[in-house]
Amino acid sequence: MNSSVSTKMNITSQIINDIYQISIDGEIDASSSILLDEEFEKGIASSSKKILVDCSHLSYISSAGLGVFMSNVEDCQDKDIKFVLYNLNIKIKSVFDMLGLNHLIQIKSNKEEALIYLNG
Repeated sequence: MNSSVSTKMNITSQIINDIYQISIDGEIDASSSILLDEEFEKGIASSSKKILVDCSHLSYISSAGLGVFMSNVEDCQDKDIKFVLYNLNIKIKSVFDMLGLNHLIQIKSNKEEALIYLNG
């Protein structure tokens, strides 16, 4: 499953070991946040109960992008789905922290920590 919106962002997703994995490359702005939301919907609709989001190449996130993550927190909780973000750059991580989103969304430093959380 590969998708892209303009040249600002590319999202890829796949299921590996029953974990729905989303990789974000580029910027999440108002227009590309729609694609991110669609990927989350696919992950929530899949048979997987775990969603892993690789933010290694996420260079920018707008309020619309933050809103996508927030709008999916409750859906994941309602369906007993764990989701975790990992490898956020310092600037983006500080935005999540400043807004208190780190208390609502699991954020890990690297993939290993994220997998331990998901499989724990």
